[in-house]
Amino acid sequence: MLVLVAFLLALLIKALLVQAFWIPSESMERTLLIDDRVLVNKVVYHFRDVHRGEIVVFNGKGTGFDHQESIVPKPTNAFSRFVRGAQNLLGLGAPSETDFIKRVIGVGGDTVACCDAEGRVTVNGHPLDERYVYQNDYQRFGPLKVPAGYLWVMGDHRGASSDARQNGPIPKDKVVGRAFVRVWPLSRLGFLGVPDNFGGIPAASVAPRAMPASTTPAASATSGTAAAQPGSGVPIADDTSLLTLVALTPPAWRARRRDRRLVVAGDAAAEDAVPPRRRGYP
Repeated sequence: MLVLVAFLLALLIKALLVQAFWIPSESMERTLLIDDRVLVNKVVYHFRDVHRGEIVVFNGKGTGFDHQESIVPKPTNAFSRFVRGAQNLLGLGAPSETDFIKRVIGVGGDTVACCDAEGRVTVNGHPLDERYVYQNDYQRFGPLKVPAGYLWVMGDHRGASSDARQNGPIPKDKVVGRAFVRVWPLSRLGFLGVPDNFGGIPAASVAPRAMPASTTPAASATSGTAAAQPGSGVPIADDTSLLTLVALTPPAWRARRRDRRLVVAGDAAAEDAVPPRRRGYP
């Protein structure tokens, strides 16, 4: 009974809260070495957005990472498949063949590039002093603007990492969770915090996602232009401006009365028939 309860608790924790992963590749050296174990918080991003500098585990299936960097070989026989399945079930094994671990460099709306005059990656024009980088290959890219809802991720071992430079940014909804602590080996126990160099990056405005056209009568009457939406940067018409427009528009009866004063003729001098306005002369 105790073993069964422990097993069920492990399943619940792994599915909802925290999952353990071991590191099978060198792409995050020296922050994470091969055979290190990390814990991944799977609930934090349900309450807030991903931040720059955080280390995340994400599923690369359906992205540019799919089949680009095989970090976990597939099981070759029935016994290894059983062991792999038990490990994944309990959250004690490696990520799946399509799971990857990288550091977030840029978020939606950021402009990323490499390299400046000193060989540094820049985010929104701000250079990053990445002391955690191992064997930097100074691979040039950008400047590129990260689309809204996407992340620009890179490995700390730049010379041995297949990341967003080759595979493009990843959708934010592919993130499994944040790796927040290294638990094995015990000699390397420690938290995986955000480096200080990400603190001075200026904010970038994120372009709004495409929104479906409104079906309201006011929007349907407008052709060739997008209907104004909150947060889109387009001024939103309100009742006050509409009332002002109505007040400044002459009533139809006044316009008709003014038209009667005009003499319709075939030559340009027809308007001379309109009596001149009196200016106070006797």
